[in-house]
Amino acid sequence: MLIAGSVVVLFLFGLKPGIDFTGGSLMEVSFTGVRPSISEVQEQLLPLNLGGVIIQPTGDRNIIVRSRYLTEDEHQMVLSSLSTGLNVNTVATTTVAAPTLFEERFETVGASVSSQLRQRAWRALIAVIVAVILYIAYSFRKVSKPVASWKYGVTVVIALMHDVLIVAGVFALLGKYKGVEVDIPFAVALLTVMGYSMNNSIIVFDRVRENLIRRGTDKFEEMVNAGISESVVRTINSSLMTLLVLSGMYFFGGDSIHYFSLALIIGIVIGTYSAMFVSSPLLVVWEKRGSRN
Repeated sequence: MLIAGSVVVLFLFGLKPGIDFTGGSLMEVSFTGVRPSISEVQEQLLPLNLGGVIIQPTGDRNIIVRSRYLTEDEHQMVLSSLSTGLNVNTVATTTVAAPTLFEERFETVGASVSSQLRQRAWRALIAVIVAVILYIAYSFRKVSKPVASWKYGVTVVIALMHDVLIVAGVFALLGKYKGVEVDIPFAVALLTVMGYSMNNSIIVFDRVRENLIRRGTDKFEEMVNAGISESVVRTINSSLMTLLVLSGMYFFGGDSIHYFSLALIIGIVIGTYSAMFVSSPLLVVWEKRGSRN
């Protein structure tokens, strides 16, 4: 149901791309006095509805603001908001002596992630998935009965696709109703979720492999169940410790990592249960269908 719902919302709404994928406007300003904090700048720009704004301090006194494409009127609104909200004077040329806020540059920038880079990323992802299947098939070659060793790798990939789809589905909903945009940190979060999902599934499968080697393959379903039971406490404890750290990042880490942390939290919760209740049962289903044939 979660996968079906995620596929539906992704098809209907899609993910809302941020400026890393679409490009936008870049403004750099400098301050002759004390540079305001990122949170202060964010507070001033929030009412302007600029979408996902990236604020980056640079040097000792400069701040770079990246946003969606801005018209000249919106450009002037940003300058006005910064100057009035931060209680400074604004100039755009160096002819005025000792300005408090000085606009260094304002320009249109392209997307950080090009279409060529996206194509290469997809090719790399497919190559990694094939490599994972081959590696797990080799590692589990000693327990190739009653389930072929390559099927362990396929179920791991199915579980990680399950996890990534659900995270993407949640962000499709957030993009539709909350205006949340996906950017490079979101892509990094998805890759992290994939790695965490594979790690959890392989830990469970490793216990299954040990049980099959020690006790035989006659009762495959019982061996899988035993593997889950032996690893469930470790898996849950590891996930809880990770979620504790991510919760701190989510609640206290600031806006810049807010949705990055949320994506990881959702992915790790989903990945924890998928390792035990998605990938492992799939092995049993595969074994039962094979025995019928």
